[in-house]
Amino acid sequence: MIPLPPIDAFKLAEPVNGLAACRLEARARLRFKVARALAQGRMVFHFQPVVRASNPGFPAFYEMLARLQLPDGRLLAAGAFMPAVEDGELGRAIDRAALAAGLKALAADPRLRVSVNVSPLSMGDAGWLDMLAAAQGGAGNVCSRLILEVTETAALRDPEQTIDFMQYVRGSGCAFALDDFGAGATGFRHFRDFRFDFVKIDGSFCRGVHSQPDAQVLVECLAGIARHFDMGTVAEHIEDEADAAWLRARGIDCFQGWLYGRPAAEPVLPPLHDVTEPTRRVG
Repeated sequence: MIPLPPIDAFKLAEPVNGLAACRLEARARLRFKVARALAQGRMVFHFQPVVRASNPGFPAFYEMLARLQLPDGRLLAAGAFMPAVEDGELGRAIDRAALAAGLKALAADPRLRVSVNVSPLSMGDAGWLDMLAAAQGGAGNVCSRLILEVTETAALRDPEQTIDFMQYVRGSGCAFALDDFGAGATGFRHFRDFRFDFVKIDGSFCRGVHSQPDAQVLVECLAGIARHFDMGTVAEHIEDEADAAWLRARGIDCFQGWLYGRPAAEPVLPPLHDVTEPTRRVG
């Protein structure tokens, strides 16, 4: 005879299942909020400056960051909703909205250079690709001032697809950035083949780096790899001048973080400066 499990086992299973059901319900509610925000035009994009390390008053470009505007006017950052939708059609819709907003901003100001995030699933999205193709060769040469950011984890999910996508899209004049460099399982064989224009060193290594020897070793290693492949470097999450000074002394090209500017509804460009030159390095 097969022994029955203890009664306590059934008592423990109920709250676990109930918790899982609550999580599923919460994700479903969040997806509905995102869908409604997209339908009502409440998915907005803010601009955070990425400044030159040698001249922090001079923005190299601006990263566009998704924000979900609630009916009461409050804003949710992308981290609060993207994990629930990024692998579905809503994620594709947000990527298309980001590209449309980026192209519109570039067309409106020839001094502007922006980056938008693109996920692996959008690399094969016909609507996204058609939108980029329609902008190619148009007025203002907008594609040459567009940077596409791909996270390290996303790039390595299907390296061959990423390489094919980058080769195809480079024909439009866009540049590429590897986001969150060092945060994932870096595949250096593929890293060589990707040939990103620059890398953004993950903020978990940069925050407090001036006083953390372990982080210093990692940042110097990542920056050295980027320099070897002629890629520019951006240090993320810079909030402390001591960190900025340490990174500047190690040759980091650009900084991004609250020390130099929080995301804002409109980019604030310095007067009479041209930031449109499409160079491989952003420093």
